[in-house]
Amino acid sequence: MLFSILSLVLTVLFVVFIFWCISSFWAWLGRGKRLKGMCDQDLVSEDVKETMARLEALKAAQKLEKGQQGPVIHLNRKQIREIRKAEGKIRKDFLDHLKIGWYQIVMIFFVGSVLGLILEEVWMFITMGITESRVGLVWGPFSPLYGVGAVLLTVVTFQLRKAHAGGFVVFLVSMLVGGLLEQITGWGMETFMGAVSWDYIAGGVPGAITKWVAVPFLFFWGLLGYIWYKFVMPNLLWALGRPTTKRKAVFVTLLSIYLILDIFMTIMCFDRRAERDAGIPPANAFEQWVDENFSNAFMSERFQNMVIDSTGDAYENLTS
Repeated sequence: MLFSILSLVLTVLFVVFIFWCISSFWAWLGRGKRLKGMCDQDLVSEDVKETMARLEALKAAQKLEKGQQGPVIHLNRKQIREIRKAEGKIRKDFLDHLKIGWYQIVMIFFVGSVLGLILEEVWMFITMGITESRVGLVWGPFSPLYGVGAVLLTVVTFQLRKAHAGGFVVFLVSMLVGGLLEQITGWGMETFMGAVSWDYIAGGVPGAITKWVAVPFLFFWGLLGYIWYKFVMPNLLWALGRPTTKRKAVFVTLLSIYLILDIFMTIMCFDRRAERDAGIPPANAFEQWVDENFSNAFMSERFQNMVIDSTGDAYENLTS
């Protein structure tokens, strides 16, 4: 019990450390120009621009207070509340003017894939004592299902925010989106890759509607969507901002190319694994290269939570 608690604490600290690293890197990419960039691009109203100017002045005063050159200025509670109120006002105005594009989608997919994988690994270790690779792509620490889920929840809840939807509507829509995601993903994996990652009917889950959709998990998706709507989506989009510098644009472009190649190679590797098990030789030099560099041994080691039988069908080790 004590070991599990300590493991959970260390995991939380590790996730916080990763988030801090990402935030620091993102601040470097943006060169601290996010607020100025929003102002220059007329993404905020004149009233918010004035508030922003006061906010920067107060922040500068707060910076001087920490020992830098200049007179020491003490901020009172009213000024601190003004800073927080101004930040909230700027964020709201930013979200009101924001249009989600490829930049936000790529970054949300990236962050969701990495953090989702970390949380799943930790959950399996704490609850079942299992340490195994649960990645979903051949390169990098990514689980694309979590990335897609994060993108869908963000886009859907963002549109619901623009429509001023109530909490109950958000809950119902999130249930529908989560159920469709599970159904389409589960069906697609089994149909095109021969992979079964979960089966609620075989697992005896109460309220199972199909192999991949069950009532308890629909309620979970509804609750998750509401939390995402209230807390995660606004802060996530605000933290990502817009590609206001060349550094950000170049980084996200390179990341997009990398993720596309990673997904393509993963599909090809699973396809060739099934063909090898069926005795089908490589048809060209590319498939031969895949066989040489992504052998059955590599696939088994890389995707440790998957069991692939002699017919080429892949099933997740549901007992793990």
